[in-house]
Amino acid sequence: MDRLYLPALAVIAAAAIAVASIWPQGYGDRSPGPWGHTPIQQTPKMQAAMQREALANQRRTNQQRAAARDLQTQALAPSQ
Repeated sequence: MDRLYLPALAVIAAAAIAVASIWPQGYGDRSPGPWGHTPIQQTPKMQAAMQREALANQRRTNQQRAAARDLQTQALAPSQ
């Protein structure tokens, strides 16, 4: 049993290593050789979109904090 199992296991391990070396990496680093491409998140278009989204989130957070401050100020010192 072992004389078939261990060589088969070695072949499967070598195949897994070979596939892992050429399989596209998705959003991570670029794959080597002719299989690789620039990850989506590293393209200039996506970088600009991510920056716009971050700025919009920051503006929204600042507006919410300002609204909360205004409500606290009105609660402590209501206008007459």
